[in-house]
Amino acid sequence: MKVLVAVKRVVDYNVKVRVKADNSGVDLANVKMSMNPFCEIAVEEAVRLKEKGVASEIVVVTIGPATAQEQLRTALALGADRAILVESADELNSLAVAKLLKAVVDKEQPQLVIMGKQAIDSDNNQTGQMLGSLTGFGQGTFASKVEVAGDKVNVTREIDGGLQTVALSLPAIVTTDLRLNEPRYASLPNIMKAKKKPLETVTPADLGVSTASTVKTLKVEAPATRSAGIKVKSVAELVEKLKNEAKVI
Repeated sequence: MKVLVAVKRVVDYNVKVRVKADNSGVDLANVKMSMNPFCEIAVEEAVRLKEKGVASEIVVVTIGPATAQEQLRTALALGADRAILVESADELNSLAVAKLLKAVVDKEQPQLVIMGKQAIDSDNNQTGQMLGSLTGFGQGTFASKVEVAGDKVNVTREIDGGLQTVALSLPAIVTTDLRLNEPRYASLPNIMKAKKKPLETVTPADLGVSTASTVKTLKVEAPATRSAGIKVKSVAELVEKLKNEAKVI
């Protein structure tokens, strides 16, 4: 079984994001970039399926600038077999990404597509669902457990009311939640081996996909600065401040 894993290059989650002075976007100059944490979970799940003998090949794909090869090499070091970079310097929305992934799916014909439920930069939580609509594949979103049995994959989903298990016929799409697994660290020997694994570079034009966006970012602003809290000495003082200063009661 071939597994396709989609990953995204994002600002490292430990970095404090800064907005550009002209409010046109986020300042990425000299900022550490990493693989999206949810995508790390997706790669780990694919590797575990291969270790169980369920998956025979893992193909990892990302869409972004040439520097995104770094995240693909990380995925290769974690256990993926080969990588595809859809090189684009444009700021792509979720639908454009889904269309590009649909073209890759048509080309690779995987039995299972695994991807993070959302990226920590845009936080849209849309691409997996859009890809499901474009391909017509069944989808299991917010997965906390994945089990492949024959020509079906059972996905336990995290929902508001608890857990829901769905059975999907392959090929299918799974988007990963935080509790699905704990990603491993790449060992030094595997990092060295990853440098020799195949990495193919294509463009949206090669895939016959137009990435023209219908959405334009007008302005990016940092969250408003929160004022410091205060301590009160008694319940009576708290009630007085809530009534006369905050005016919430």
